[in-house]
Amino acid sequence: METTSYNGKLLRINLTNSQITIESLNLDLAKKFIGARGLGTKILMDEINPEIDPLSSENKLIIMTGALTGAAVPTGGRYVVVTKSPLTGMIACSNSGGEWGAKLKYAGFDGIIFEGKAQSPVYLSICDEKVELKPADTLWGKTSSETEETLKAEYEKSSVLNIGPGGENKSLMAAIINDGDRAAGRSGVGAVMGSKNLKAIVVQASRNNIPVANSEAMRKEMLIAMKKIKEDGVTGTGLPTYGTAVLVNIINETGSFPTDNWQGSYDKNAEIISGETLAEKYLKGTYHCHRCPIGCGRVVEREGKNIGGPEYETLWAYGGNCGVHDIPTINEANFWCNELGIDSISVPCTIASAMELYQKGYISEEECDGIPLAFGSKEAVVEWTKRIGLSQGKLGTLMAKGSQRLCDAYGHPEFSMSVKKQELPAYDARGIQGIGLNYATSNRGGCHVRGYMISPEILAHPQLLDRTKTEDKATWTKIFQDLTAVIDSMGMCLFTSFALGADDYATFLNAGTGTTHTVESLLEAGERIYNLERIFNKKAGMKAEDDKLPKRLTEDSIVDGPSQGQKNHLNIMLPEYYAARGWVNAFPTKETLIRLGLEENDRS
Repeated sequence: METTSYNGKLLRINLTNSQITIESLNLDLAKKFIGARGLGTKILMDEINPEIDPLSSENKLIIMTGALTGAAVPTGGRYVVVTKSPLTGMIACSNSGGEWGAKLKYAGFDGIIFEGKAQSPVYLSICDEKVELKPADTLWGKTSSETEETLKAEYEKSSVLNIGPGGENKSLMAAIINDGDRAAGRSGVGAVMGSKNLKAIVVQASRNNIPVANSEAMRKEMLIAMKKIKEDGVTGTGLPTYGTAVLVNIINETGSFPTDNWQGSYDKNAEIISGETLAEKYLKGTYHCHRCPIGCGRVVEREGKNIGGPEYETLWAYGGNCGVHDIPTINEANFWCNELGIDSISVPCTIASAMELYQKGYISEEECDGIPLAFGSKEAVVEWTKRIGLSQGKLGTLMAKGSQRLCDAYGHPEFSMSVKKQELPAYDARGIQGIGLNYATSNRGGCHVRGYMISPEILAHPQLLDRTKTEDKATWTKIFQDLTAVIDSMGMCLFTSFALGADDYATFLNAGTGTTHTVESLLEAGERIYNLERIFNKKAGMKAEDDKLPKRLTEDSIVDGPSQGQKNHLNIMLPEYYAARGWVNAFPTKETLIRLGLEENDRS
């Protein structure tokens, strides 16, 4: 076998009959779809009927490392979880950092395919190439940290991935947690893991590196990339100093910081929940994922113990969006998201939707069962987070299904600020046009990290675009989406793209895998992945009208702040985007599929 950063091996775990198989990785397929997100999506497409019930035993849970996960590249430690989402009914690909992904690669595997359903709770132990399924009855019901502590006490120098009660209860917003507080957080991937009675995966590895195709080229590019990352204002200063929370004041000052379930867009109290305030008053340390030179992770204190602190989206979702301007309360709510294994974007956004339903008289006092869903209530955001994670009570159980199903049940779907049933993150698309186009066309539903248009529209990376204009946003959004698909599939962190360009990623990938990508062919690989996801969604039942934004963003103008009076003009950008992609009515044409080598995947 050629020297490459791929291990060349996949684990297949049939949970129904407890059969464990080691399979050879198809290297040609791996190189075509790079790894992680791309390769995982290709395998899922080939192995399941996209129309199946996401929580049935017919769904598969694919955990895949990137082509460069574990390699000597900046942030080369990420993994993804690919499955059919129970939240959206479409493709799910949730990305996480920490140490777990690199450990799996060092143990000798590129990924794991779980199929079927165990009769009773189990966990998987991987000690290099010794792989075993073991009973998890005593772990079932434990929180994420309790599960990790129990397994790490038995398996020294291990890394643990697990679900909390949220996944066990099959909350459609359940996450998969690893290494304490790192999360594959979005699209309900934890519910799929719970539906299979799979509690955890613990990995031990004796290696701490992997071979690459061209070590000298890798070393040279590493030096170039590290210099760029250290010198860039975002990756070298902003993120290390304040974490992602550096964005609170930046976004608020543009008037694009949604408040009270997107009823407003400017928060006069934003400074209280900003990254600067977090750093000044509450920060106890920082956290670096595997091989990460940035260190954006925050460490805060709770009851005398250090825990993971909130990201920007979490500070916004519990803060501005729920009206709670108190970092200790947000820290506590974020802690319970991690403990219960639930998404710290979707959960508080669902609470915000419920708060608007309560504010306008559609949810009654009696239904709140002692904890009124009032905007600004510190008690409510913490206690309803717990109720959602535990599927507690009639309303808590309904809210665990996400904001769209909650608002539908009360006859007011317009209060769900979501796309394809997944809750939107912390940027008002009325004040930032391109991010709205990205939201609407994201294959996994409402998401900022499928094409982070905040980079050019707010942060001037690689150049500043007028956030209020629609011109050229279609082309820019496509490029960002395609490049993001590449980065996700390589196993690197998206944050490196503030400092690095497509040429850097091509050099890294070629050095690791032996490919000969140009910038053009690399972006085409990303385009191939994006189109493959869209084909999956079409087969899963997606309609053209699903590429839309909540009416509040396209019909109601912003009422306050610097962006007052603005709406999102998706109607202008969407046709331009489809033309740029070679799509008609939201889906790829035959010519586009042939050009990308995907024609076989569109056959029924």
